Amino acid sequence: MNEKTMIISKSELKPKLLNYLRKIEHDQIKITITDRGRPVAQLIPFNEKDQKKEDPLEWFKGSVLKYEDPFEPVGLEDWELLP
Repeated sequence: MNEKTMIISKSELKPKLLNYLRKIEHDQIKITITDRGRPVAQLIPFNEKDQKKEDPLEWFKGSVLKYEDPFEPVGLEDWELLP
């Protein structure tokens, strides 16, 4: 696929953002956003095929503590900050 790229400034993008998002979706182009001529961000079309399918519960793995009696009140000293 031939990748097309547009370069626009932040001030040009702001008032016409919705139009540029439609253009990205329809024409499958990339837009590089500049601030005073320096590239600062890039808008690219979303490609669902590139997104890996992962189990939503995998994010929580290892983050839940086990309580022997979950119906007992929890004191302030029982709370831990997980990394």
